[in-house]
Amino acid sequence: MTRRGRHSRRSWWATWWRMRLRWWHADEGRATAFVLALTVGILALAGLTLDGGLALAAKVRANGQAEAAARAGAQAIDLTAYRGNGTVQLVPAQAVANAQAHLAAEGASGTVTVSGDTVTVTVTASQTTQLLGLVGIGSLQVHGQGSAHPQRGVTAIDP
Repeated sequence: MTRRGRHSRRSWWATWWRMRLRWWHADEGRATAFVLALTVGILALAGLTLDGGLALAAKVRANGQAEAAARAGAQAIDLTAYRGNGTVQLVPAQAVANAQAHLAAEGASGTVTVSGDTVTVTVTASQTTQLLGLVGIGSLQVHGQGSAHPQRGVTAIDP
């Protein structure tokens, strides 16, 4: 092959390489900004997924604690009235004490109200976040509620 043929190949290769380097350096940081924004978006979605799932699990746990505490409170039946005339009614102060004692045993905090023959418990819990803490959200508040009332016996399923 002649010298000129080899030189033209080198020239073609050098031109291609220079064009490739020019293309590679031509973004001037735009690709970096795009990758950074995409990474932040993916982390935010992962944070919502992970921490949303943890918050949902905490809400289910708070609902279970509230319902169990309400059932504990609904067991405070006035035995004198029940034995005297067969009516099932609550002793409100005892119902509140039973429900609060159950919440304390589970390590939960909440409010207990008695209205007629129904005990209602509302539990408030805080779920710490895993990934959303990176964007300033350190914890999520969840609430659970449950109510119960005493029954004489189970004869049918209560809707």
